[in-house]
Amino acid sequence: MKGRVLIIAGSDSGGGAGIQADIKTVTALGGYAATAVTALTAQNTLGVHGVMPVPPGFIAEQMRTVLSDIGMDAIKTGMLYDEHVVDAVCDVVKHEAPDIPLVVDTVMVAKGGASLLSNAAASRLHDRLMPMATLITPNIPEAEALTGLHIRDEADMKIAGETLLARGAQAVLLKGGHGEGQELVDLLFDGKTLHRFASQRIDTKHTHGTGCTLASAITTYMAQGQPMVNAVCLARTYVYEAIQSAPGYGAGHGPLNHGHPCG
Repeated sequence: MKGRVLIIAGSDSGGGAGIQADIKTVTALGGYAATAVTALTAQNTLGVHGVMPVPPGFIAEQMRTVLSDIGMDAIKTGMLYDEHVVDAVCDVVKHEAPDIPLVVDTVMVAKGGASLLSNAAASRLHDRLMPMATLITPNIPEAEALTGLHIRDEADMKIAGETLLARGAQAVLLKGGHGEGQELVDLLFDGKTLHRFASQRIDTKHTHGTGCTLASAITTYMAQGQPMVNAVCLARTYVYEAIQSAPGYGAGHGPLNHGHPCG
């Protein structure tokens, strides 16, 4: 059971997030990962120390080259850096892959606080890419940035999710990792039903790349034919176990164990 996944995202030299985490996740779950790299970053568990963007035209060329030969069952986007990259990605998806499921991980800020998306790009993501996506996966700070709302609790999460649906998103997984309390709640709005996923919060600092990993896991399961609700459920289990068995590398926010045995 393969499932071809095209990942459009930035590279993480520390290996915990970005393209590296995406490839590890897709491979661990039995899928086939292809990539279009949007930027190079110099980073480790302590933060992002430098970013070198890839020209938008070359990002588009990477996408078209892969799509025209290998074909894809699903597409996942991560760090898109600026508005020109967002436009390039939207144009290729619109013309070359309009019927392929698209999962958009709305990457805006790195775990250490570094900005990974310009203000103009955030606006373009909201206006152009979000309505094209089969699913978007914002965390609480990203949902606040996209909606202008202040999210304090689960009730606020529901309002934010419904707001994103009203603004054009086909489905929204609003992640509650930045919330308070021992119960971690994620809410999936699929346009018809609100699905609530809850798990015990793990007390650890080794959570670098959780957003990238979750979105890539969901995309892989969807590429393999799982319905969205099942894909989210299976992906959450994979990430939970990857956090629990994290290797403990680095002095800051360490990486997950992407290669743990999958059930």
